Amino acid sequence: MSFYLAAAVVAYLLGSIPFGYMLVRVFRGQDVRDSGSGNIGATNVARSSPGLGIATLLLDAAKGLLALVAGFLLGEMYIRGGLMGLPNHAFIRNQFVAIAALFSVVGHMFPIWLKFRGGKGVATSVGVFLALAPKTLLLMLALFVALVAVFRYVSLGSIIAAAAFPLIAHALHDYHSSPDILVTMCVIAALIIVKHHDNIRRLLAGTENRFVLKKTRA
Repeated sequence: MSFYLAAAVVAYLLGSIPFGYMLVRVFRGQDVRDSGSGNIGATNVARSSPGLGIATLLLDAAKGLLALVAGFLLGEMYIRGGLMGLPNHAFIRNQFVAIAALFSVVGHMFPIWLKFRGGKGVATSVGVFLALAPKTLLLMLALFVALVAVFRYVSLGSIIAAAAFPLIAHALHDYHSSPDILVTMCVIAALIIVKHHDNIRRLLAGTENRFVLKKTRA
């Protein structure tokens, strides 16, 4: 198995860990897919249990960050192997990081453990972008919070922040000067928007549910 393929597989498996599903199953004895939007992500988990929703958010972000670490380490192993006298170490590292970033999000969206029915990738992307573009992430989190506070639609905030992310990262040069990482940001943003297709239809029809936390115990 090539190092590049290994990076993709490891990142996918890490990203596919369904923390939202697992937490609700363990602590509430329920299947989170049977309630709310049917999604395994933090937003749907938080509708029934704010505490578990926060835990899901943190764990989903952490697995994205961990996938990047794994990708980086595999890249280092590849470089130190001295294969073909690699001339540009930074370029190779960025390739491995970009692969890990993309496949961690794909793993969350399409987890093998849940018959490829996963979340929308927002929280996992937060973990990924924390390492790749921290300045842009901070701005997009502020934009997301502002949109949700004003309109009460988490989906709207997620869609707009995702669409703006690669544009802002490019404007701020917050992508390690790597075309591979910038392209990966664009692909992740596009995947997030596509995964929100049902939300987009409901937003246009005026039937999207506004986000309201229920005061229930975890």
